[in-house]
Amino acid sequence: MKFTDKLNHAWQTNNSLLMIGLDPDVNRFPEEVKNNKHAIYDFCVNIIDATAPYACGFKPQIAYFASESAEDQLAGICQYINKNYPHLPIVLDSKRGDIGTTAEHYAKEAFLRYKADAVTVNPYMGLDSIEPYLAWDDKGVIILCRTSNLGGSDLQFAKLEDGTPLYLYVARLVAEKWNPTGQCGLVVGATFPEEIAKVRQVIGDDMPLLIPGIGAQGGDILNTVLAGCNSKTTGVLINSSRAILYASAGTDWREAATKVASSTRDAINEARHSLSLVPALAQT
Repeated sequence: MKFTDKLNHAWQTNNSLLMIGLDPDVNRFPEEVKNNKHAIYDFCVNIIDATAPYACGFKPQIAYFASESAEDQLAGICQYINKNYPHLPIVLDSKRGDIGTTAEHYAKEAFLRYKADAVTVNPYMGLDSIEPYLAWDDKGVIILCRTSNLGGSDLQFAKLEDGTPLYLYVARLVAEKWNPTGQCGLVVGATFPEEIAKVRQVIGDDMPLLIPGIGAQGGDILNTVLAGCNSKTTGVLINSSRAILYASAGTDWREAATKVASSTRDAINEARHSLSLVPALAQT
């Protein structure tokens, strides 16, 4: 199944636009799993079970695993998702950006080793650094556009000769020239809702937006939904990581994760309902 088909199915099946970010920090784990031999695996699969009914997918951030030499645990986690929640896509958040055979190996890492449905990549080195991922025509390629960090403005807000900011040039480039498979998406941060709206206007309805920045980073759910959703009130993967993963460090950590995931999904859906009632708000 193609990434976009799987994503559309997940949006409908779980009635959710919430992406659960898997950023395992051993120092923040509850005591009952912190000292386990496979603590990262144990923690993540429990979080997955606790939140899957409220999610449209999972986004493991590879750096959290690699820094702990836990790549094999990451592979096991991806296998667990694919076996137990095959309707939910996996987006491997690796932000790779290199050319030629190096990028080909990064693509194999994402799609063969981890069996991810999509991967995040950096466009700074141009189309030939993206093409090895596009060769997998059923896989998603989610390209950094307007990131949620403050420093992103250092480059992404740079103006071209015609006054177009670089992030909008990237959005248009991906939509018009870099998306032959129809499986591309863009990363835009919830901390910049005005820019999200401009990106959506440039790319149209079909391209999905991965939107980090709600929860611990402070992005507003209502503004994010109004700015980023398409005419079907879908089109976005709104990511939350730390606010859900570390909702509690006590014995109730699973229940706490469930509660926050459920309430976040419901808040997103309430905002979607507002959008469906007053669609003109999306154009403001």
